[in-house]
Amino acid sequence: MRIIGCDLHAGQQTVAMLDTTTGELVNMTLLHEGNNVREFYSTLPGPVRVGIEATGSMQWFVNLMEELGIECLVGHPAEVRAAEPRKQKHDRRDADLILKLLAENRFPAIWLPSKELQDLRSLLRHRHQWVRMRTRIQNALQAIALANGLRRGPSLWSQTGQHTIASLPLAPHTAYRRSELQAVYAKFEGEIEKLNQRVEEQACGRAGARLLMTHPGVGPITALATEVFLGDPARFADSKALASYVGMIPREYSSGGRQRLGGLSKQGNPLLRFLWGEAGMHAVRRDPELKRFYHRKLIQKGLGKARVAVARKLGIRMWIMLRDQIEYNEFCRRGQKQQKSGDACAGMPETRNGAKSHRPVD
Repeated sequence: MRIIGCDLHAGQQTVAMLDTTTGELVNMTLLHEGNNVREFYSTLPGPVRVGIEATGSMQWFVNLMEELGIECLVGHPAEVRAAEPRKQKHDRRDADLILKLLAENRFPAIWLPSKELQDLRSLLRHRHQWVRMRTRIQNALQAIALANGLRRGPSLWSQTGQHTIASLPLAPHTAYRRSELQAVYAKFEGEIEKLNQRVEEQACGRAGARLLMTHPGVGPITALATEVFLGDPARFADSKALASYVGMIPREYSSGGRQRLGGLSKQGNPLLRFLWGEAGMHAVRRDPELKRFYHRKLIQKGLGKARVAVARKLGIRMWIMLRDQIEYNEFCRRGQKQQKSGDACAGMPETRNGAKSHRPVD
């Protein structure tokens, strides 16, 4: 068998290859020009195992390995680097380190989504990017309106509000800027509406997303994003592992018996955290249990922490619904049953006697 540690970059890769039969070790550098990479890997006699660190430009290489029938493992960059105590770092040492971890069965491989999930992630990221650009345009138009005494608030985006700002007497350059921003805003509105329809079609066509949309306050965008960004729900051992993956746990600097907690770690997907936060505020208005939980946290911790707590609880609920393949009504029935028996219920605000719990529903 040939084991290859590959330090992958955008324009080249450094390879450390070990033949386990003969013990031969080869180090080389491949430039990503023409068919150099394909020719090298396609001529290797199998079986072959390749390891790389996760990077933003790795997908083409992973697809190539899959096409050639070569096993490719993607490792967590921080955990790979933590295995090297020396401070010297360059491409050859990085490739040797990956090879060593592979040969010793210590390589920290991560889970990879399928091509279908990657494509759906692209759709959601594209929509979110357009929404963020639309928000910047809205802020610019709102600033022009306020600077000229027009205070309409959210009604500025209605047909009447847009007609009103278009009729404001402005200086030539400001008027040109206003007209261009309004034209771009109208275009963005149309494009975002088309993207919303595509997301809704995809969400309605997936069983997991349909289950999540039965929860009050969860729409097609949040449901689809939760399913495609979490992937297989069984890969999370419990609700704490889920919250850690999404980055909704506090930083911790504890030592010597003293606990120090900081802000959110934010080490997970920022889009998923944002959508959970937005959906949590909608769910609070429709779900009585979440509403009581939110009001209690609002008094205890303040607005910011209360919003995060609701978003985390809603995310745990959706994870349980995906894991157990149940709808919202069944989730509530199980929670009520466990409350009556005095057992803990994850995702629910509290048990009947008020004890908190993070244990998932059986």
